[in-house]
Formats: sequence, C-alpha cells, structure tokens
Amino acid sequence: MPLGPAVSLKETFELTEGIRLDVGVAEVLEKSRSFVQGLLAQESIRVNGSPKKANYRVRVGDKIEVIIPSPREAIAEPENIPLEILYEDEDVLVVNKPQGMVVHPAPGAWTGTMVNALLYHCNNLSGINGVLRPGIVHRIDKDTSGILVVAKNDSAHQGLAAQLKAHTMKRLYLALVHGVMAEPSGTVDAPIGRDPADRKRMAVVMQNSKLAVTHYTILERFKDTTYLEVRLETGRTHQIRVHMAYIKHPVLGDPVYGPKKDQYGLPGQMLHAAHLGFEHPLNGKWMEFDAPVPETFAKLLEKLSFQSLH
Repeated sequence: MPLGPAVSLKETFELTEGIRLDVGVAEVLEKSRSFVQGLLAQESIRVNGSPKKANYRVRVGDKIEVIIPSPREAIAEPENIPLEILYEDEDVLVVNKPQGMVVHPAPGAWTGTMVNALLYHCNNLSGINGVLRPGIVHRIDKDTSGILVVAKNDSAHQGLAAQLKAHTMKRLYLALVHGVMAEPSGTVDAPIGRDPADRKRMAVVMQNSKLAVTHYTILERFKDTTYLEVRLETGRTHQIRVHMAYIKHPVLGDPVYGPKKDQYGLPGQMLHAAHLGFEHPLNGKWMEFDAPVPETFAKLLEKLSFQSLH
C-alpha cells in the first residue's frame, strides 16, 4: 500500500503561565531540552505565530506551535502480527486489541503496532488520519485491551467519525478499581486537559480542558476493590483512568494514575473495551460486538471472587 512521502509533525498547545518555553515544550514532547533548543534555533517553535528564545516565559493564552521535521521516512510498514478479527467486510474491520499493543506508530513505538498488523492484513485502509494512522477512527491506550473499529475507506471513516462526534457509538468498558464504591451507579462529569503540574499526564482541570462525561455501574464489590461497567459519553485521552482517579477509585494496575505499588503484579491497568455498538457507515445496519476480558483480567476476577461482599 503506497503511503506517500514523509511529512513533518505539527503540534499546537498551551503551556502553564510563567514556565520557560524550552522547558515546557520539552515536557509536552517528551524530548530533551537540547532537542527543543535546536528546534527553537531553526524557528520551528513559534508563540502566537512568532519565533521566541528558549528563555521566553509563557503568558496566559499563548498558543505554542511546534513543527518537528521527520528525521526518517515516516511510513508505517506492514508486519505479520496476528490479529483477533471479530468482523470484517469491504468497509469496516472490528478488532479485539490485546493488552500491551500500541494502536499506531509513534516515537518510541515505530513497529509492532496494530496499524503495522492491519497493513499486513489489508490492502486498503482509509487515509484520513495520515500515513501513520491509516484506518484509525478511535484509539485505546497501549495497556487497555478490547474492541476497536477500523475504517477501510474514507467514506466509512467519515461515517464512523460522525457517530463518535455525535456520541451515538455505544462503548462499554469493564474495569476493576481500588476501593469499595458505595453507590450502585454514578456519573463523572468533569473536564479533562493536560495536568499543569506534569504535562505527560491528563487531569481534571477547569482551564484548557474539554467536556468529559463517564457513566459507571457496579457489577460486584469485593473486599477492597470494585468491578465496574463503564460507559463513555465522550472520548478524551485517558478519560476513564483520569475520572476514576478523580473520584478516588483509580483503576487497578494503572502505573500513571494509581498507586505506585501494585500488590497483584499486573502488566497494566485492568481496563477492557468489552462492547462496541455502531451503525454501519455505508449500509446503516446497527452492529454490536463483545469481547471477553483477557486472561490476566479473568484470573484476577476469579481470585477476587473469594472476597465478594455479596
């Protein structure tokens, strides 16, 4: 599949007031300050459209634009990686992503991603999201398992993206969280944006944030954990993980938003995209798919069942 020439990566964001420009950009990009200072010297970093020096102190409302020239040909290559395909036709493909697999190539994970596997399996994927994210309509985190729908052409992509935007796509997750939750169900309606104290994390913040709504229902209570079904109304980065931590019930095994020590030795957060429902973007038929929790999740559930509070 020809994917075209490499392109520069462009990012636009805001930073915390008062932070040095080179320090703030380095945190967001997860790059060294020397790398960022090199971009500044090339005038590849601009504030409100104008180049600035490294020691510039960011002001409220400053729009930071960064253009990162690609040091290599930014093309996702096909790789013979097994995929668990739940459904496929000429327009869409539904995949159960394993825990530990990155969805698309990015710095630190150029190979071994779901996109690399899809390119080997398919000779056609939508091109709307560019050469590194062909077919990708929505994502889940590396250490979250579960169902994703992939678009095989641009018409399908546009139809699926419209459903995501209108919140009509049905997305249900299963999660194990710390602590025993009291209410049988609830809603977290709290905006999410970059954590001003740590730009690598997301957080519930009032400024520079977006609407985020998560609904949850208790499936079972254990001695010191709770098993939840979670429904996403919006789809922000790390939304369930951030919202659960915000209400003091972080997801088990979450190394970023949960306790640093994990008593169960888990490979990542116990969060699984278990159910996906959507209208077929071309023929209009409503489709629903389910995927059981992965083995690690299932074994932990079995272990916890001996502590059930029923």
